[in-house]
Amino acid sequence: MFHGLTEKLSAIFAKLGKSGRLTEADIDLALQEVKRALLEADVNFKVVKNFIAKVKEKAVGTEILKGLNPTQQVIKIVFDELTNLLGTKPEKIVYSPKKPTIILLAGLQGSGKTTTASKLGLYVRKNDKKNPLLVACDIYRPAAVKQLQVLGNQLNMPVFAMPEGIRPTDIAVKSIAYAQENDNDVVIIDTAGRLHIDDQMMAEVREIKSIVAPHEILLVVDSMTGQDAVNIAKSFNEQLEITGIILTKLDGDARGGAAISIREVSGKPIKFVGIGEKSSALEAFYPDRLAQRILGMGDVLTLIEKAQEVIDQDKAKEMTEKMLAADFNFNDFLDQLNMIKKMGPLDQLLSMIPGFSSAIPNMPEISFENKQFKRFEAIILSMTRYERENPDVIDGSRRKRISLGSGNTIQDINQLLKSFNQMRQLMKSMGNPTKRSKLGKLFARR
Repeated sequence: MFHGLTEKLSAIFAKLGKSGRLTEADIDLALQEVKRALLEADVNFKVVKNFIAKVKEKAVGTEILKGLNPTQQVIKIVFDELTNLLGTKPEKIVYSPKKPTIILLAGLQGSGKTTTASKLGLYVRKNDKKNPLLVACDIYRPAAVKQLQVLGNQLNMPVFAMPEGIRPTDIAVKSIAYAQENDNDVVIIDTAGRLHIDDQMMAEVREIKSIVAPHEILLVVDSMTGQDAVNIAKSFNEQLEITGIILTKLDGDARGGAAISIREVSGKPIKFVGIGEKSSALEAFYPDRLAQRILGMGDVLTLIEKAQEVIDQDKAKEMTEKMLAADFNFNDFLDQLNMIKKMGPLDQLLSMIPGFSSAIPNMPEISFENKQFKRFEAIILSMTRYERENPDVIDGSRRKRISLGSGNTIQDINQLLKSFNQMRQLMKSMGNPTKRSKLGKLFARR
């Protein structure tokens, strides 16, 4: 989502350091460009204005920290203020000492509420060791109840639903009694949405709130809606006094303004972000990590956490050594594809590596959807053992044989070889200390 903004900010900071020294005029010019980049990314105008004013106030006349040049100092100030803008620290779910903890999800239709309910259930079960109950209170959208039941069944998670004709408020009340009887210590209530904010929707959610007294009211907002997301958050907060926000579709191609603006405008913290379709694609929101990614510094901690979920420590060490030395073959590549498929899209992973954001637009478009992954697998398995261990020997005649053996075109073989070589080159560059990101080094000191 932030690729465009990251590229622009990186270019601005690169120009800033060209002269070797930094004047107030240089800072003014750079901040004007930063302002333009943020506005083009659909960040709220008032938020941008206040942000630029704070950065300028700190940048002009600030004593240069030991070990930093003036340009790095400005980048550090931008990073600190961006982190403050996003929330300074992660905000977790506040669990009630009296069970169950009740979490009410609200939001417009199409924001991903029902899917988010199941993702949140999986998150609290996996990370907080809770036993959640999903509650289907969206009785208006066709198949909404069935959708939640299917998702719950896939996750082996109980779903409380009632026959047609029962009011959402009554469903919510009875679900709490059910949770108490069945040792469910978290109740996640999926409420109905509308295509736009209306009095009927708000009245129903307020009624549920008044009767079940939820401990958390989380607003689910589609980050692809840009500034509309900010206005939606303001409206819901005025009506419900929400406790936090879940931003969905943060892996999309929107400009990212909602994520940067929404906390400042609404006054409520972002608690979670949705970064994909999988049930596991819900992450706790870390303001400093997102600020690092926006500034092209990567997000190594999140990358490590993702890797730890799918590979053991010994395997990770072995793979890291091969990647940094660019000394891996198609057998290793197949192992990597399997791991990457579990961890998430390649562009997301590369954006977490310091200095690699600028390389993403030049990467081949590799989708790890099941169909294309199987094609890659078929091509690699159609190679001889010698070819898999020595990729550079694959010439024209070998490509033709692999094409016939795997049922793919020569173009498919060429694309895979190109992708493999580009990845090998990128990893070789990553292993070269002289080519590592200066921003990555700077914030490694933090």
